[in-house]
Amino acid sequence: MVGLMQKNGQPVKAAASAALTLGALGVVFGDIGTSPLYALRECLNALPAGDRSAATLGALSLVTWALLLVVCVKYLAVVMKADNRGEGGIFALLALSHGERNRKDSGVGAFTIVVLFGAALLYGDGVITPAISVLGAVEGLKSYAPGLASSIPAITCVILGALFLFQAKGTKTIGGVFGPVMLVWFVVIGLIGLWHVIERPTVLFALNPMHGVTLLITHPGHATAILGAVVLVITGAEALYADMGHFGRSTIMKAWYYAAFPGLLLNYFGQGAHALDHPEQINELFFALVPAGLPRLLLIGLSIAAAVIASQALISGTYSLTRQAIQLGYFPRLKVLYTNPDLAGQIYLPLVNAALAFGSIYIVLMFRSSENLAAAYGVAVTGTMLVTTLAFWKVARVRWHWSLWKIIPLGSLFLAVEAVFLGSNIHKFYDGGWLPILIGLLLLAIMHTWKRGKSEIFRRVYANEITEDELSAIACSEHITRVRGTGVFMAGNPHGTPLVLLHHVKANKVLHETVILLSILTEDVPVVPEAERLTVSEIGHGVWRVIGRYGYMESPDVSALMERVRDSGVPTKLNEATYYFNREMIITGGEARMWEWQKRFYSLLSRNARPVRDYYRLPPMQIIEVGLPIQL
Repeated sequence: MVGLMQKNGQPVKAAASAALTLGALGVVFGDIGTSPLYALRECLNALPAGDRSAATLGALSLVTWALLLVVCVKYLAVVMKADNRGEGGIFALLALSHGERNRKDSGVGAFTIVVLFGAALLYGDGVITPAISVLGAVEGLKSYAPGLASSIPAITCVILGALFLFQAKGTKTIGGVFGPVMLVWFVVIGLIGLWHVIERPTVLFALNPMHGVTLLITHPGHATAILGAVVLVITGAEALYADMGHFGRSTIMKAWYYAAFPGLLLNYFGQGAHALDHPEQINELFFALVPAGLPRLLLIGLSIAAAVIASQALISGTYSLTRQAIQLGYFPRLKVLYTNPDLAGQIYLPLVNAALAFGSIYIVLMFRSSENLAAAYGVAVTGTMLVTTLAFWKVARVRWHWSLWKIIPLGSLFLAVEAVFLGSNIHKFYDGGWLPILIGLLLLAIMHTWKRGKSEIFRRVYANEITEDELSAIACSEHITRVRGTGVFMAGNPHGTPLVLLHHVKANKVLHETVILLSILTEDVPVVPEAERLTVSEIGHGVWRVIGRYGYMESPDVSALMERVRDSGVPTKLNEATYYFNREMIITGGEARMWEWQKRFYSLLSRNARPVRDYYRLPPMQIIEVGLPIQL
């Protein structure tokens, strides 16, 4: 009886909630959780050497209020209320911002381009975060064994190489240790910080925001550099919103307020207390919190583990972001591997992984220290945060119908803070800030070109289609021979007749006994309920129209969908079905509403995109492709 009560009662619910909160610590807070490795150090190094000790309270005040305003107020209290059926992230905001209009009719306007650029900047963040996190942790070896200083970049590259090689195995095998390790991390850095705060309690005066304001006023020439360094404290805040669908808003808030926030705040204040007493150790501020020898070596090992987890979370997030972009039609199809049969969200994209690996290792070799790399960090983060605020503003107005008196004060507060942070990072452009901007612009060019190209093709190919009545007449025509089996014709438009069927009939004068016009649609929701997945309707004379609906967080599986089609009453034998696809052959020089370079670029992307047949996970021996020349 006791066991039954535990199974059905509150203890089980509490245990499940605790496990989910622990998991959130490992996935959501890795990036922001490793910021103490370098953030406060960079804030103090932005000041003249003689002013660093006196300015510690001001720097701590800025750090504290950045965490409060950006993380606690903006993301946790406000932005995370904008969920698309539980999912968050920049593409969720893009979908919500369309209001009640259909996404296909919304075009690629200025607002969409801005949001896409915000998403593209996350890729720059995905390249830099593994590099700076692991590099900052490995640099702790200098304080333990100074002779290893010259080997730090090489050691970092080896760790990053192993991390990216491991991605093909999936995160299931190590996912169970992510949360416990990060819990240990936050507890340890919090206790270390508390120890130093107890020794120097006057550091708590930094809770007064006027210390931060005074620092900026008294050092106007260094204010930009100081604020640019403060941004390092809130890197990873976007992950709270992006990962909301995996854990839920309440779980993320518990993980933040019960573990991450106290641990971070105590450690920053502990670093501040130590800086007041030992200003000569500012360059090794984090690792100087513990005595040299074995305690420091243990902290270095723990920090490297935390940095790897932070990197893993960013890498997995980039995979998810890419799949969303593919599903929404903003990115060419790529090879997607599923590393966990029980969780569709655990995926691996080889091309994205290779690009991230090359980029991360390259910038470690180029910048060689976390101090130098910090110059490139912050531009992408603040840019994405600014775009998130603009998108949220539109969602509140279009979707929730908030009045301007409610939107303007709140939005202006967020915009003011983030505009200051973005402006303070502009000076980093020539010191490395150009890197995430360049990555973002390249990804924006890919997304915009692919979307425009697909829109042009859709407009041209499906402009003058044969109606269902005309198709029914063709099916029963005495000039057409009906042959045994099932022909599945992939149709981009859920209305009319796909060109591949017309080419087939014109060339062969035959039609299968069962003809299925199959359309795969991506909805503006993360996951489509199973009850709404499939729509089957009979056109007549053995011709059926089937529409499969998927969310932007899902990948279509046509083989599984066809089993449901068979079970719904459509007469078909799946092992005898033949799937027909158009194979686009792009020719430039047409009158499409695209720049000439975009036409050539789209042609290149189209040739190298993963074939639709592979993306839909269909049996390769049952596929026929029909060439379709299209002049853009």
